[in-house]
Amino acid sequence: MSDFDVVVIGAGPGGYVAAIRCAQLGLKTACIDRWVGKNGKPAVGGTCLNVGCIPSKALLDSSERYEDMRQHAADHGIHTGDVSIDIEKMLARKDKIVSELTDGVSALFKSNKIVFHAGHGCLVAAGVVRVSSEDQDDQTLTARHVILASGSQPVQLPGMAVDNQTIFDSSGALDFPTVPKKLGIIGAGVIGLELGSVWRRLGAQVVILEAAESLLSSADAMIAREAKKQFSRQGLDIRLGCKVTQVDNTENGCTVHYVDGETNESIGVDRLIVAVGRRPCTDGLLDPNCGVTLDDHGAIPVNADCATTVPGVWAIGDAVRGPMLAHKASEEGIAVAERIAVGGSHMDHSTIPWVIYTHPEIAWVGATEDELKSQEIPYTAGLFPFAASGRAKAVGATDGFIKILAACDSDRILGAHMIGSQVSELINEAVLAMSMEASAEDLARTVHAHPTLAEAVHEAALAADGRAIHKVNR
Repeated sequence: MSDFDVVVIGAGPGGYVAAIRCAQLGLKTACIDRWVGKNGKPAVGGTCLNVGCIPSKALLDSSERYEDMRQHAADHGIHTGDVSIDIEKMLARKDKIVSELTDGVSALFKSNKIVFHAGHGCLVAAGVVRVSSEDQDDQTLTARHVILASGSQPVQLPGMAVDNQTIFDSSGALDFPTVPKKLGIIGAGVIGLELGSVWRRLGAQVVILEAAESLLSSADAMIAREAKKQFSRQGLDIRLGCKVTQVDNTENGCTVHYVDGETNESIGVDRLIVAVGRRPCTDGLLDPNCGVTLDDHGAIPVNADCATTVPGVWAIGDAVRGPMLAHKASEEGIAVAERIAVGGSHMDHSTIPWVIYTHPEIAWVGATEDELKSQEIPYTAGLFPFAASGRAKAVGATDGFIKILAACDSDRILGAHMIGSQVSELINEAVLAMSMEASAEDLARTVHAHPTLAEAVHEAALAADGRAIHKVNR
């Protein structure tokens, strides 16, 4: 007889959510995770809660408040005098938020009677998991089902060893004790742009080197162009088509050598962040004889239901195909729990939203214009600028726009692309509409409260039919 119905390896947003849903469905569940917090004790929540989504958003909020008070308070008739930043206190606030949330997940485990094991989990065979830790002997757990949710880790560049003294990964960049005078970042993706925004607002000169010739190639081209314009205006020095070849440590930082086109260039920086992406964290996860293998990228191959080739073994989140997003991992965890318990569930991977928490924020879901053109799908595009929104003007958030793409034949919404204030919240309206297979007309005929930023979504849907009220229709 098995020890458990389900054993989950990994307690990030995929693993802990899967474990909770399994327990809710009456399955005896255990969860394994090796993460250790700053206090030296086990901490659940994975990268997202400990050194990813949550702490980065805390710093983004603190730095945005600081910049807003310094640059825009006077516009409201607010006179503050000299404004300064206490980095130590800002980091303490961030750490407190992390601690409260990780403690909250631990409390959820207890209330759902989930058995937690601190240590490294390894799949030995179907239904057999080994737990290893430094302070106790190895344990063997058996279960009818095993869910692999080991998450991801930063990609390391050869010859650029992260020491978190001069060269930092995304985790180390959340704990700078002081603001660097000049900060270099390799990679202009989500992480690079968000971390660059934090430290630029706090006073650093930020140079971002990106190997690709365009910014945010996964986003809609119009959104990417607007983002480049806004970030450059703010002071982020984003250099595209620049391939880093070497990094040399110096007495006061490091020198970054790169090729721009055919020209060799170099810059000196106080600190350097390597933010070139993430890879599946699957090292040591699988015993060579367990039957589950890895693909060329270190990911676990799964079918549409997140099942591996070994019966009773599932894999979710960053460890498998698809975007490395916390909400994608969570929903896959729920779907797998329900498949185990009741035999079926559903998740639509085509309506997973993307968000970048810069200022302005960037968010999108579904197809881009370039994708629709390449597939020769006829569509209409409805565009509405925040500059024409009464609420946006009232709160000083007029940068950016919302674009709705709809099929010409059915008017079904095919994609939504946004850049502006609070679009991380507004994108969910489009996600719901697409999940319900709604048309642009459905969205256009939905009454939106006034005055709100969400009215821009309404107007963009109206614009898809050439009838936006608060902008000139062409």
